[in-house]
Amino acid sequence: MKDRMRQRVLIANRGEIAVRAIRSCRSLGLESIAVYSTADQSAPHAWLADQAFCIGPPPSRQSYLSMDALLHVARESKCQLVYPGYGFLAENAEFAERCSKEGLIFVGPSPENIQEMGDKACARVAAKKFGVPIVPGSPGTFTDAVEALAAADDIGFPLLLKASAGGGGRGMRVVEDRSQFSMLFNQASQEAREAFGNPAVYLERYFPAVRHIEVQIFGDAHGTVRHLGERDCTTQRRHQKLVEESPSPVLTDKERAGVLEAAVKLAAGVKYQGAGTVEFIFDEGSREFFFIEMNTRIQVEHPVTEMCIGHDLIIEQLRVAMGEGLSIPKESDWPGGHAIEFRINAEDPVHDFRPSPGRVHHWRPPQGAGIRVDSFVYKGIDIQPFYDSMIAKLIVHGADRESALERARSALDAFEIDGPATSRSFHRALIDDPDFVASKIHTRWVENTFLQRFTDEGR
Repeated sequence: MKDRMRQRVLIANRGEIAVRAIRSCRSLGLESIAVYSTADQSAPHAWLADQAFCIGPPPSRQSYLSMDALLHVARESKCQLVYPGYGFLAENAEFAERCSKEGLIFVGPSPENIQEMGDKACARVAAKKFGVPIVPGSPGTFTDAVEALAAADDIGFPLLLKASAGGGGRGMRVVEDRSQFSMLFNQASQEAREAFGNPAVYLERYFPAVRHIEVQIFGDAHGTVRHLGERDCTTQRRHQKLVEESPSPVLTDKERAGVLEAAVKLAAGVKYQGAGTVEFIFDEGSREFFFIEMNTRIQVEHPVTEMCIGHDLIIEQLRVAMGEGLSIPKESDWPGGHAIEFRINAEDPVHDFRPSPGRVHHWRPPQGAGIRVDSFVYKGIDIQPFYDSMIAKLIVHGADRESALERARSALDAFEIDGPATSRSFHRALIDDPDFVASKIHTRWVENTFLQRFTDEGR
């Protein structure tokens, strides 16, 4: 293996994950090369890295999504690796392929893995091939509402429309009955085209009240694939995750073993390399789980896994990309316990989570045992309106869920933020709600139940 001290990594991202990647590079003795838009010239990742280059104006498509600009910087700065993080080009097979053609190591799965598993319809085929249960749905994708309607009638209503090429809730619609189908299909397809450049949509049976369970997996170039436990991401609003925790508070040991085994079986079957997440829905009524998709990147919520296994997953991504074998501790050596992550967004939860960009006048994150804050924010920074609204991740860890929640209450109370409206008050109210405390929730619980209580109390 080449001397790490001679290796340079292009950090093809911004915000919290860019800051984190720079620090992980430093831990491994790697040099970091940052990129920034003109809106981010004062952002921490632009001055924490060993070098930094401006790649364009604020709009993402002219900067962080510009493959030509990113690859130009990589060539000019003599990088050997490209770290995409999450979002932007992290799950773009074309970008991974172009990196490879430039002689660059893309820190992530192969273009083939991204292509197969990043396409939800193809991923369903792979899951079925390897014996992983899938949600009943259409055998392929559609771009025409009339053709899709025949498949919809076979599946039955209600059903879920999902963009084949993306995630994050974009290109997704719930169709309650046949009369709504064409209108909602066209909306989903158009949104998918705009967000991912691909209008293809596939159909799934819709479960109105399920849990969202995902399994962190890692594979290396030597054929080893391991799971790193599961995360429960049921607390969502409009398909966007708000809170994640590990382990899931609702799975039995037998159910957990089944989900973990299914995730490893799928990842091993497709010869997956790098970090990935296999996602399932879990129906508490029938106690059944079904594969829904795979994310071929590191997830925003990976820190809850890190807290429970005692290992840095960004460092592991870099090591695996350089050809090293997995170095994750044995499961018997994991710290265990319970971890919860809260996404602190620059949004106003009282007013329908309206984006709230602006200057941060005061910033004092909580500290203490079992408390971690991943962020890029400092006093005086301007939160930009051009990008994702997440400004920090608060992660707490305790011996069990009860102690983790108690620690979260103290941490959220101590979190001082003045400037943009944030979701801190939402999270503080959430963890006192009796349904949340008792884990009696589902993926639509926030929208259908909790937000009414939250606004009624005038938070």
